[in-house]
Order: sequence, then structure tokens, then C-alpha cells
Amino acid sequence: MKVGDLMTPDVGVVAPGDTLKAAAQLMAEFGFEALPVGEDDRLVGTITGCDIALQVAAAGGHPEQITVHQAMSADVLYCFDTESARSVLTKMRDWWVRRLPVVDPDKRLLGTISLGDLTLVEAAARKVKATRGSRPRRARPGRGPAEKAAA
Repeated sequence: MKVGDLMTPDVGVVAPGDTLKAAAQLMAEFGFEALPVGEDDRLVGTITGCDIALQVAAAGGHPEQITVHQAMSADVLYCFDTESARSVLTKMRDWWVRRLPVVDPDKRLLGTISLGDLTLVEAAARKVKATRGSRPRRARPGRGPAEKAAA
């Protein structure tokens, strides 16, 4: 199954010129720890709650005066909508992330995919595989618990 079939298309996105306050409010509204940063329909970075905390609490900045661009990471992790769920699940485990932006080959932001979305698909695939691969076992005479205890 492709990530494009599983992703959430409605994504909260902040622009580089938005304030940290606006980003924090959007994070609170969606319940996300991180948001993609988009400009001209393209993914240009990501900002996390930790990024905001470092700029505001640690550096003493004001959330209405600092822009997302000043705090964001431009080295953003993402996946493509055409990638398989299994390969993206592996990437997320390797990268220790719970959510990734989903982009097309031009880095246009299409949505997000969460570890939870992929884990459900993986669990369902394992269940189907286990069902296909299992055969009913026949009981053999003389091999039940009572017979083993007597031996």
C-alpha cells in the first residue's frame, strides 16, 4: 500500500514569516508536536515545540516577535506519496519520528503520515499473513495433556 493512500491530506502548515505564537497555537489546535513549514506550496522546513521553547524560554525571545523562519529546521525529513507503507514505516523507526510530511517529487506538500497510521496497516498485514500461512492442527491420539501427565 502506498503512503498517498494512507496520509491525512488536511495539514496544518505555517509559513516562514508566521510568528512562533501562531505556530504554537496551530500545534495546540491539531495536537501536533511539529508542523511543516511551507512556502509557495512547497515544503521548506519543519518547526517543533522544542524549537519554539528554545527560542522563547531558553533564549528569552518573545513569541510574537520571532518568526518561524528564525526557529525552524530547514533540514526536514519527509517521504513521497508513492513510497510503500512498509518502507516509510522503516524510515520512521530509523529516524525516531512519529509523523512525516508527505510530498510529491517537486516537494509540494500533500499531507502527513503518522506512525500510528502505518502501524495499523502493518498489524493488519501481519494478521492476513498469519491467517494465510496457518493450517489447522489435528489432535493425535495419546498426545493430550492427560496422556503426557501419565507418562
